[in-house]
Amino acid sequence: MSEKTFVLSVSPHIRTNESVKKVMWFTVLSLVFPAAGAVYFFGIYPLLVMIVSAVSAVAAEAIMLKLRGRDVGQCLDGSAVITGILLALTLPPKYPLWEAALGSVFAIVFAKQFFGGIGQNIFNPALVGRAFLMASFPVDTTTWVPPRFMNPDTFTGATPLASFKFAKILTPYKDLFFGNVSGSMGETSALLILIGGLILILKGYVDYRLPLSYILSVAFFGGIMWLIDPHKYPDPLFHILAGGLMLGAFYMITDMVTSPITPRGRVIYGIIAGFLVVLIRLFSGYPEGVMFSILIANTIRPWIDRLTEPKILGEVKK
Repeated sequence: MSEKTFVLSVSPHIRTNESVKKVMWFTVLSLVFPAAGAVYFFGIYPLLVMIVSAVSAVAAEAIMLKLRGRDVGQCLDGSAVITGILLALTLPPKYPLWEAALGSVFAIVFAKQFFGGIGQNIFNPALVGRAFLMASFPVDTTTWVPPRFMNPDTFTGATPLASFKFAKILTPYKDLFFGNVSGSMGETSALLILIGGLILILKGYVDYRLPLSYILSVAFFGGIMWLIDPHKYPDPLFHILAGGLMLGAFYMITDMVTSPITPRGRVIYGIIAGFLVVLIRLFSGYPEGVMFSILIANTIRPWIDRLTEPKILGEVKK
């Protein structure tokens, strides 16, 4: 009779070559597409904003890790670089460098390190940094410049969302798709963001449920309002292509720390955030609603996780 041997080991029992550091730096690499679009449409200055913002984020992370007695080398895991670049991409192309640096420091210190560092934060750090800059420097944060290929005579000083909200001027979809519009430096080209986002999905670093439910819910709720009054409200395609929805869908709401962990929860999370986008865009004083929608959704993420927690095998429903 043969004797069977069993091997006991501690978890995790399933291992992978992936690591947080690898995922972070690959995400940084994917951001090359919207970053390149910013330089192509607005010149070299946006690149300076991105560099200053990223370097400031890494420096703030290093100082905070040192003060907390942690390994300072963690500042190079790529997460701080992502925060800095994402924050820069949500800013106007000619944004003052020192204000971008201040926003990055605020994002890292108040939205990340004060919560315990990577994996512990409740809110998306880049969006917290942008909210801080919008509250502190509202004029600079909403001062737009035309892209290099736009006729200066047609530039109104407003983003496509603001043009429609306040003047009912509809920007051509072709310009919205390729990025030849005014707005935040990394949010103008839906095409380039889509390329970077799809690469992340194909690599398995982003769950398609999050961007898909977010975008489709914006189209659904925006479409209902458009059917009610097409002269007052924009159509679903305009909602999708204009503003920061695409950047938010592929790079903000997909934050692995601040988004739900269950598949069903991620769909619910995306739908709620999408509804908030339409609500804020159409009925608030702001033409854009992506930043607020994700920050608000961040607050209910723990509740969504508890609501969608899978039942244990054999558990009896109470």
